[in-house]
Amino acid sequence: MTTKPHDQFAKQFLEELLSPLGEVRTNQEVRDETRFVDVLFSPAPEAQDSNLGLLGRIVVMNTALLEPFRNQPTPTEVRNCFLKLFAVIANAQRKAKREKRRLPEDSLAKLWIISPSASENLLADFEFKLDLGNWPSGVYFFQKGFRGAIVVVNELPVTEETLWLRILGRGETQRLAVTQLLALPQTNPLRQNTLRLITSWRVVAFQQNDLTEDERELIMNLSQAYQEWEETTIQQGVKQERRQVVENLLRFRFGEVDAELATVINGLLQLSPEEFTPLCLQLTREELLARFAPE
Repeated sequence: MTTKPHDQFAKQFLEELLSPLGEVRTNQEVRDETRFVDVLFSPAPEAQDSNLGLLGRIVVMNTALLEPFRNQPTPTEVRNCFLKLFAVIANAQRKAKREKRRLPEDSLAKLWIISPSASENLLADFEFKLDLGNWPSGVYFFQKGFRGAIVVVNELPVTEETLWLRILGRGETQRLAVTQLLALPQTNPLRQNTLRLITSWRVVAFQQNDLTEDERELIMNLSQAYQEWEETTIQQGVKQERRQVVENLLRFRFGEVDAELATVINGLLQLSPEEFTPLCLQLTREELLARFAPE
């Protein structure tokens, strides 16, 4: 289980957006040396890209390995992503062989590295190339046979179509994306669900000891969304949003919220966010059950 707030948010964020379109598996093990794909997405046969814009277009084509990074990946990290891709493809080919069916080249899985930025050296070293006739700026493809691409978030055009990827950016790119998210109609379910996840992400980042410059930047970028969530919660007196935040915090800490752990949620909801957040992150499972589970 990851302990990095960005990794956890990115996986939950992509799972939230992609679940209506097909099967999403996070921390998916691929065999070789044991490796875990951040997000492995298999589109449903009838899946359409709906209102996810560029992200939707990426994932409905075929099985997609999504590898989001908070910082530009190193060459070793890029190579490791390709190792995961090749393992997934090899597994699919073995399965097709056992079932005595043909597996067309275009149906094989594809790797999408999501990076906040990319240096000219990184792009040159791996020979990533733009395809502006078919894809927007910021989407670079590796050699065709390797079935890999890198989405450079800070180079994407600032449009509604790229919003759901730009939220995973950094600095001004991310701040502007959050502002555009808040400008969406309040009835938009993707807006509400993403705000809930952003709130959890900011809360977890805020609880880190000795905040780094990156973590302080992140908190600043997410503060506007957090403030809106908090004001909405107070004004409406609705506990559901806080319940989801508590569940996300418990899931971040313990990996899942099983039936036993779920019994502490109502007790935690009697506290303010400032009170329940450190308890969720610091108390052991046994301490939470002893203090908040009903008799």
